[in-house]
Amino acid sequence: MSDVLLDSAPDAPAVRLVSEAETPAALAAAGALAEGLARAQDFRGKPGQALLVPAADGSHGQALFGLGAEGRFSTLRALAARLPRGHWRIEGRPGDLSADDVALAFALGSYRFDRYKKKPDERPRLWVEGADLTRVRAMAHACNLARDMINTPPNDMGPLQIETIAREIAEQHGASLTVVAGEGLLEANYPAVHAVGRAAAPGREPRMIEMAWGQADHPLVAIIGKGVVFDTGGLDIKPSAGMRLMKKDMGGAAHALALARMIMAARLPVRLLVLTPSVENAISGDAMRPGDVLDSRKGLTIEVGNTDAEGRLILADALTRAEEATPALTIDLATLTGAARVALGPQLPPFMTDDEELAGQIAAAALAVEDPLWRLPLWKGYAEALDSDVADLKNDPDAWAQAGAVTAGLFLQRFAPPGPWVHLDIFAWNPKGRPGFPAGGEAMAIRALFRMIEARFS
Repeated sequence: MSDVLLDSAPDAPAVRLVSEAETPAALAAAGALAEGLARAQDFRGKPGQALLVPAADGSHGQALFGLGAEGRFSTLRALAARLPRGHWRIEGRPGDLSADDVALAFALGSYRFDRYKKKPDERPRLWVEGADLTRVRAMAHACNLARDMINTPPNDMGPLQIETIAREIAEQHGASLTVVAGEGLLEANYPAVHAVGRAAAPGREPRMIEMAWGQADHPLVAIIGKGVVFDTGGLDIKPSAGMRLMKKDMGGAAHALALARMIMAARLPVRLLVLTPSVENAISGDAMRPGDVLDSRKGLTIEVGNTDAEGRLILADALTRAEEATPALTIDLATLTGAARVALGPQLPPFMTDDEELAGQIAAAALAVEDPLWRLPLWKGYAEALDSDVADLKNDPDAWAQAGAVTAGLFLQRFAPPGPWVHLDIFAWNPKGRPGFPAGGEAMAIRALFRMIEARFS
């Protein structure tokens, strides 16, 4: 688990957070050396700018960090990349930024995936007076868990490893865990999960991982995550460029476990049912074929038009399992379609729901915690693109519908429990690194979902 670099060091050199309007006064207070350095470096408090002012002996003296015209959480994530290694403390902050916001932004921005490096990079550490470090660390650890899981290569992150992580989380928080694997999936009526994962090598058998937590009298929240640990595309094999990042195709499962960990650590007044169907979409003589017709837990038959549209198949069985528990809210998270990236790019995940109240709550939460999301419609006019001539529906919609992210959502809606349900098509990856957002696995949407759940059920 990546470290959360928040320390109790109130005597460390100070970092002052300044807006553009506050910068002249802050520089005057910092002294002539600071003003001279600011002129030389054109420091004006713009977003992400940093000014390091040494002490008389050349050691770290103080630093100013620019927030721009208004303080933003995403800007603060760059702070860890702008400070040299060593201990620092926040001295003063704008009134619209809480101590928890500052601490969490720094913790997320200081993340590095260095598991395979012999000499990890040294990073700065920060003290934020007044921050609830128990809550902040729990949030940061959950987000970093998702990022670690996504960044880990598939030889070290198979279905068994996802099960092991889920088991550790369950033991830590007093949850129960049930796992059905391999041929047992057929006996337990998870035929679609079995079909997608049956071609994997021994030791990487498919499995349904089910975690339950909470008091019986609390409302039930079902969280479902797509856990495809590697996606070759199956017999409809991906080209090498499309396969290169498919270690991240278990990002939905990573996010589901991370969100559950947040909720359990905060002891929100809900029950949880966390379902992470975990498979490898491999190629062998036993792989599912284009043209196969699969059974599903719901009883609907599914024609496989494309073996590379496998995520929705395992989610179908998981959504049906969730329905059996009668949840008050159902959330599924999946790295599902390239079409979502074409529509909104890598930084803005779409969510889909027909529940207007839930949509408003999610949008408000995303705005409040600066965890961006954008709603896409479940446009019913495209539903007939999923009709099959030989089965109840097919997993690859007709090309005329074009809206691949929406048709994937419509497919899942056929299996979703009645009542409030939301589908999130996340990318879970930063293709381009920027300060506070290193290239690689990224936690998306779960801080917003946590805020929404906290507000909805508290």
